[in-house]
Amino acid sequence: MILDNILLGIFGGPEVIVVIVLAVLLFGGKKIPELMKGLGKGIKEFKDATKDIKEEINDATGGIKEDIDSLNPLKELKK
Repeated sequence: MILDNILLGIFGGPEVIVVIVLAVLLFGGKKIPELMKGLGKGIKEFKDATKDIKEEINDATGGIKEDIDSLNPLKELKK
């Protein structure tokens, strides 16, 4: 949390422009779209993997939640 606040304070508009200019100089205008495409694919694969893991966890723990809810005597009183 503190690190996020520090980093947000460090990078402003001029710094971002400098980073973009340096990236263009280092990689060239033609290479940057390829790099961004690869980055996008990597992010998509990461999101898909986390989604799959969440679904597996929910499937594995779904029965446990139902069992706990069935054992709760206060559940009937709440209805």
